[in-house]
Amino acid sequence: MTAVLDHGGHAHGHDHAHDHPHGWRRWLFATNHKDIGTLYLLFSFTMLLIGGVLALGIRAELFKPGLQLVNPELFNQLTTMHGIIMVFGAIMPAFVGMANWMLPLQIGASDMAFARMNNFSFWLMIPASIIIVASFFMPGGAPAAGWTLYAPLTLQMGPSMDAAIFAMHIMGASSIMGSINIVVTILNMRAPGMTLMKMPMFAWTWLITAYLLIAVMPVLAGAITMTLTDRHFGTSFFNPAGGGDPVMYQHIFWFFGHPEVYIMILPAFGIVSQIVPAFARKKLFGYHSMVYATASIAILSFIVWAHHMFATGMPVTGQLFFMYATMLISVPTGVKVFNWIATMWRGSMTFEVPMLWSVGFIFVFTMGGFTGLICSVAPIDTQIQDTYYVVAHFHYVLVAGSLYALYAGFYYWAPKWTGVMIPEWKGKVHFWLSLITFNVTFFPMHFLGLAGMPRRYADYPMQFADFNAIASVGAFGFGLMQVYFLFVVLIPAMMGKGEPAPQRPWEGAEGLEWEVPSPAPFHTFEEPPKLNADATRVVG
Repeated sequence: MTAVLDHGGHAHGHDHAHDHPHGWRRWLFATNHKDIGTLYLLFSFTMLLIGGVLALGIRAELFKPGLQLVNPELFNQLTTMHGIIMVFGAIMPAFVGMANWMLPLQIGASDMAFARMNNFSFWLMIPASIIIVASFFMPGGAPAAGWTLYAPLTLQMGPSMDAAIFAMHIMGASSIMGSINIVVTILNMRAPGMTLMKMPMFAWTWLITAYLLIAVMPVLAGAITMTLTDRHFGTSFFNPAGGGDPVMYQHIFWFFGHPEVYIMILPAFGIVSQIVPAFARKKLFGYHSMVYATASIAILSFIVWAHHMFATGMPVTGQLFFMYATMLISVPTGVKVFNWIATMWRGSMTFEVPMLWSVGFIFVFTMGGFTGLICSVAPIDTQIQDTYYVVAHFHYVLVAGSLYALYAGFYYWAPKWTGVMIPEWKGKVHFWLSLITFNVTFFPMHFLGLAGMPRRYADYPMQFADFNAIASVGAFGFGLMQVYFLFVVLIPAMMGKGEPAPQRPWEGAEGLEWEVPSPAPFHTFEEPPKLNADATRVVG
């Protein structure tokens, strides 16, 4: 018994064989934030691979003009399900997994505030994702209304549409519970001495993201519930024959959808804001301005939704308002990019794998940001609306934004998770080939869009053939690199193969997460740590 009772001075926790469940019970009934974080990350990577296979189906069909592999109906099912799976199944749960793993370690908390609710919010994802994937096998196939689920298409779909609505309700409930957990944990469980303005940027970005999620997930729930009642209960919210308006659906959806875009990028900003100072060996430039910029982006994200709708016949006053508001949101985003570059300026820079992914993120995300700024100009957007230019823009923001930052975070924190160092050459192969194949895939899409190639079409005229062939080859290369990551990087690291990681594997890394051993013990900070003045180290 002495091992269990002996808490004196063991704020870092010593692992004892009997203080946590083993085998399948440990994972099914998991209440430890690290286990749940691991479950989220593995789940999201699985969904990334499934969504990626659907994307490769799209690119294989578009390799040359004509219909090769799938008919237009199945093609639209692929585009719809690729979008839904990537947004709700891959990117969002991956960031929640990062939050579960790292937030308690970063703020000196023993665990998340609501451990059982944490378990529940993860396991809700499993039936929801099964329902989503199974919709391909329902009568009439999967939903084919685009990931935005626009009426009137949604009112004409088969039973799989109801399944998708149900699954998205479940995922929304999971997101709201996870967000409440994150807010309460950050506001109530910080170690003494860690004021809000001493928190790591990752904690700040997640606090703001969690508030965004709580605000907008019910809006999505409202939009899809109205779709459901239109389909089955005789209402006419979006049916013009009964006095409804399909454009109203777009307003409601994008009031959710635009903050959602920032939900998928703000935690990425947080991860990069942790990594750049570590490898520049300098404090983050303009910490306070970073916090205010993050909050500004969140607030402004609520007043820009209709820039997705410039082509719906909006009055000029509305177009001008949403155009200027959208341009305004690029200012705090620019502040962040400036701060990252200023942090690197005259720093003692080294380019280990996490830093490579972060610099790649800044470079390619900024390109995606500029194309977004171009889309914000109403007369230009009217020309490029629903073309491949828009597809190129949001993949630069979401793949090169969210996904690159997730990989940066993985390579940065994996030594703390697994206890082993990932060999640099493995990560560098993954990074460079991913960067090259990503750009080969999506850069030509800008030219396709400017030349007028529309989205969501299974066939196209001959003049678009060359760029489409290049994009398809790049896409298969990019997909191959993620399979490489699975077998060469992820599985060996999870099996503990590699040289043991020191407690502080990166020389310039600051923060409480580097005060616990590698791998992080099952229980950490059972007693709140005593912090130094800038809340980055444990004193004593």
